[in-house]
Amino acid sequence: MGGIASLQPGGVALDLKAVRRVFDHDLVVIENLDLHVEAGEFLAILGPSGCGKSTLLRIIARLSEPDAGRIAFDPDTERFQTAFVFQDAHLLPWRTVLDNAALPLELMGIGREQRYQRAHATLQQVSLIEAEDRYPAQLSGGMKMRVSLARALAAEPRMLLLDEPFAALDEITRFRLDNQLRELWKERRMTVIFVTHSISEAAFLANRAVVLARRGGKIKLDRRLDLPAERNDDLRGDPRLGREMKILLEAMEEE
Repeated sequence: MGGIASLQPGGVALDLKAVRRVFDHDLVVIENLDLHVEAGEFLAILGPSGCGKSTLLRIIARLSEPDAGRIAFDPDTERFQTAFVFQDAHLLPWRTVLDNAALPLELMGIGREQRYQRAHATLQQVSLIEAEDRYPAQLSGGMKMRVSLARALAAEPRMLLLDEPFAALDEITRFRLDNQLRELWKERRMTVIFVTHSISEAAFLANRAVVLARRGGKIKLDRRLDLPAERNDDLRGDPRLGREMKILLEAMEEE
C-alpha cells in the first residue's frame, strides 16, 4: 500500500467508568459499564442484536451522551482525532470519489491542494485510485465502503470507530476488506474499535474482543485473543482461530 505521513502517529487511549444509557426512561441499554482501551489497540465489540453495541460506539464517538458515568481520552486535545465508519457508506452522490474522500479535510479548513493530496493518498491505500473520478452510483458496495474508509482515514484519526461496516457485503469482499483494514491498522497504529455480530470477523481482525450480554449492556467476556500478530487468509483455516471463535461463541450463547 502507498504510505501517507501521519500528522499524529499512534493511537489514543480510552477509559469508560460506570457508563449508563437508558432509553424511554426505563429501557436500560448499558448499565454500569467499565472499559479501558489501550492506545493502538484493535478491539472488537460483539453481542447479539439489541445488546447495546452501536449505542456504546456512539457514546465513544460523542454522538450520544451517557446518562451516567464518564468517558475520557488520553490525549484529549484534538477535535478530529476520532473518525466513524457506519454500516452505510453515506457518500454524497453529487461528489466524485475523490471529493467524497476529501470532505472531512474541507470541513477542517485544509487548503484545496493539500486536502486533495491527502485524499488521493488515502484512496491509494484502499486501492481506489482508478475510481477517484467516478460517482457513488458507479461503484459496487465494496467500493463504496472503501471510499467511506478512505474518507475517515483522510482526517488522520488517532481512533477509528467502525459500526458493522462490512455487514451487507458478500463474504469474499468482506475478507478482502478485513485484510485491508488490518494492514491499515498495522501501518498507522491508530486505536480501532470495531462493532460486529460476526464471530469469525471479530476473531480474525482484533487483538482483543469484548462480548456484551444480551440485555443490560454488561460485559460478559473480555478476552485478549491468542493469535499471531500477522493475519492473512491462511489463518482462516487455522485451528487456533477456530478455538478463539469457539470461546467467543460460548460467551455469546450464555444467558
